Amino acid sequence: MVKPIKLSEANADFFDRVYQVVKLIPKGRATSYGAIAKYLGTKSGSRMVGWAMNAVHNSKDIPAQRVVNRNGQLTGKMHFETPTKMEELLQSDGIEVQNDQIVNWKEIFWDPMIELQID
Repeated sequence: MVKPIKLSEANADFFDRVYQVVKLIPKGRATSYGAIAKYLGTKSGSRMVGWAMNAVHNSKDIPAQRVVNRNGQLTGKMHFETPTKMEELLQSDGIEVQNDQIVNWKEIFWDPMIELQID
């Protein structure tokens, strides 16, 4: 389990807050755009999370491949350098993908509302 941390309250930029959360997704797990938006207090902001991921899909520092749609589908794959790169990165994380869908999505799903609870 990831050690819970408080997001920087001094950082008001939404994309940066998205990246802070994405960096905490452990290898072998994935989450959804909507789960991140909900965690950040913008329940209807999943599209904005998607835009944030589109801006860093080739970054070595932010594991954008670990963010997919609410059903575990690789809807952002076209933003990676090749059509198969997102799947390749997920597979290197130990996540099985078939037909652009994460296998065992319910077990792989990482919910920041649960995983990043602050006591």
